[in-house]
Amino acid sequence: MGTVRLTMAQALVRYLVAQRTILDGQEVPLFPGVFAIFGHGNVTCLGEALESVRDVMPTWRGQNEQSMALAAVAFAKAKRRRQIMVAASSIGPGATNMVTAAGVAHANRLPILLLSGDVFASRIPDPVLQQVEHFGNPTTTVNDAFKSVTRYWDRLLRPEQLISSLPQAVATMLDPADCGPAFLGLAQDTQAEAYDYPERFFEPRVHTIRRPRPDSDDLAAATAMLSRAERPLIVAGGGVHYSGATAELAEFAGRHNIPVVETIAGRACMTWDDPNNAGTLGVIGSASANALAAEADIVLAVGTRLQDFTTGSWTVFQHQAVRIVSLNTARHDATKHLSQSLIGDAKVSLPELSAGLGEWQAPQAWKAKAKSEYASWLNEIDSATAPTNAELPSYAQVVGVANRLAEPTDLALTAAGGLPGELTKNWRVKSVGSFDCEFGFSCMGYEIAGAWGAKMANPDREVMTFCGDGSYLMMNSDIYSSVLSGHKLIVILCDNGGFAIINRLQNFKGNVSFNNLLADCKVENPVRVDFAQHAASMGAMTEEVAGLADLEQALGRARAADRTYVIVIKTHPSQWTPGDAWWDVGVPQVSERAQVRQAAADHDEGKRNQRIGV
Repeated sequence: MGTVRLTMAQALVRYLVAQRTILDGQEVPLFPGVFAIFGHGNVTCLGEALESVRDVMPTWRGQNEQSMALAAVAFAKAKRRRQIMVAASSIGPGATNMVTAAGVAHANRLPILLLSGDVFASRIPDPVLQQVEHFGNPTTTVNDAFKSVTRYWDRLLRPEQLISSLPQAVATMLDPADCGPAFLGLAQDTQAEAYDYPERFFEPRVHTIRRPRPDSDDLAAATAMLSRAERPLIVAGGGVHYSGATAELAEFAGRHNIPVVETIAGRACMTWDDPNNAGTLGVIGSASANALAAEADIVLAVGTRLQDFTTGSWTVFQHQAVRIVSLNTARHDATKHLSQSLIGDAKVSLPELSAGLGEWQAPQAWKAKAKSEYASWLNEIDSATAPTNAELPSYAQVVGVANRLAEPTDLALTAAGGLPGELTKNWRVKSVGSFDCEFGFSCMGYEIAGAWGAKMANPDREVMTFCGDGSYLMMNSDIYSSVLSGHKLIVILCDNGGFAIINRLQNFKGNVSFNNLLADCKVENPVRVDFAQHAASMGAMTEEVAGLADLEQALGRARAADRTYVIVIKTHPSQWTPGDAWWDVGVPQVSERAQVRQAAADHDEGKRNQRIGV
């Protein structure tokens, strides 16, 4: 067997370059690029190896380790987990900055390969700069923090360990059931150490995504349950997108006359005017979807983990005999809440389930109710987004203007604060796969960083990201990244004077406004940020608009611009679109405030509708 002598860092990079995948019928790199900020721990060895392949696997310099890793997460989502970006940091704070992004990837079941420098395997230069020492366990470093937010974790202390570890990391990231972030801690001296690696380790390999089919007994049980349904409901999750099963979902729903409601991750599985679309389910969903969920007797959950914002903390399903059929590649998700599990890939499993049902259809009266509820909800959207002469526009009105002007191929993106609710409710999806709301981790800062990654994944589409002033102040440096790299974004920055949606929750549970809106904080000098000038200093084209008519004109200029364009608009801090489901949060059982005591009583009343198990 032939060998080639390489450093561990060189071997790692060569292996990544050799991995291939199939995307839209074409063979492409599995790892098309690297986001990196170099420092001690990765610059001299990993940096040297990456420079040698810069033409085939480009390295993009981030401005912040967290944001560059968030961009990598958004890239993977836009590519439906078919391609994976690498994020590389130095040791210490460079590494821990990426822990939050790893949490985003983990919660959203998205692949990213995280490479961080680590301490010396020899322990001779000990402690090194930025090392956090654990007196009773010298094997512990800050990289252990990634264990709670990754699907695969390893620390490489010998160069030959790469041979067994890297394939396992790749297999984890490509596993539809176990997909998530993989982490490798790279000891500084080990990166530099040479080893005679087998040549076949670097042979090109084309990877395909496994499509498991459901067990025949499970399929029969699920078919029997659905065929008895009088008010069936499909809940479509993000797994529908990752499977590439949107067409199969539409075919299944149409053939069997079943209304479809979407989760936040499943948003844009269908266009807004699809005859089977009944809205978005849950806490920031639509009144139509929540009304149907309350009456459904059988729920077919496809590719969803049924988190609390989808289920209204398990209050949206109110039929006394409701049962769930859960179609999912992940056993963990498929068996939640006493579901009839159907472990399989949606793209191949839905047609098999449909074949078992034959010509069975849900009653026409149920479909008519879904159409009626959804039509009423669309009227609510029209009302919420209609322009008025109010001094400050609402989020919904801003969304409405942008939505009316958007092209079908445009991607609408957001992540945290009040905008996820307003976009999920009010954005009328014009094409499948044109919506990205990161709400698995609801990470402030994903808005701009994620938009950069999404644009990198789809350079021919317009990426329109909606960002609140709080998220912007938390993480905005990838405006500069997008300008440097030539990945143009349209950023709509809604300034409502602080963390307004959390202020809403605070007030709703009986508390006074405190430490959320700038007006209610301990502030000596109440200075408002000039967001337009700030973004302009990073090279973006910018303007601040005074109202909806000006916003419409500005969006035209932004679309025609040759680089990232930031539009700032002041918005109302307390005007929100209705339609919410109940949500379980802690409310003090004892308080001196009568409003808090009343909120606690109201909350206890809401908890009576919670289902345990289902």
